[in-house]
Amino acid sequence: MAQASDLEKAAEPRTSAAYEADVVAWAREQARLLRAGRFDLLDIEHIADEIEDVGKSEQRELASRMAVLLAHLLKWRFQPERRSRSWELTIRDQRAAIERRLRRTPSLKESLRDPDWQADAWSDALSLAEKETGLERAQFPSACSWPLAEVLSEGWLPE
Repeated sequence: MAQASDLEKAAEPRTSAAYEADVVAWAREQARLLRAGRFDLLDIEHIADEIEDVGKSEQRELASRMAVLLAHLLKWRFQPERRSRSWELTIRDQRAAIERRLRRTPSLKESLRDPDWQADAWSDALSLAEKETGLERAQFPSACSWPLAEVLSEGWLPE
């Protein structure tokens, strides 16, 4: 009987239990198997899940940054007496981060055109603005009335 290679021995616990027990160790194992060309030992189902999750993570990052940006624009618009350099910097930084994210992952631009995604980002922004301003949610517009080009435009601020 042939002896199992070190790679095969390392790949033995490629079950759901290995994935559930320590996803980082599982990922390293799967990467080693891929590099070694041992496709027969791969945990294909979980690899597919993880690849899909990368895309979801990128979308969540974009949505989070957009919500922070929109919340600060709401704060700027509805609490002019509290405007600060900090708010300006947050607005600028979020715009720059969104621009970088879209440049690195151009397919995310589809999200910006998706009405459901826009509504979710706006809802998250309203929650943040309500928490951070102490104003009632009803005091803010129920939908974003600012064109996306303005929201993302460097230097634009709602007055």
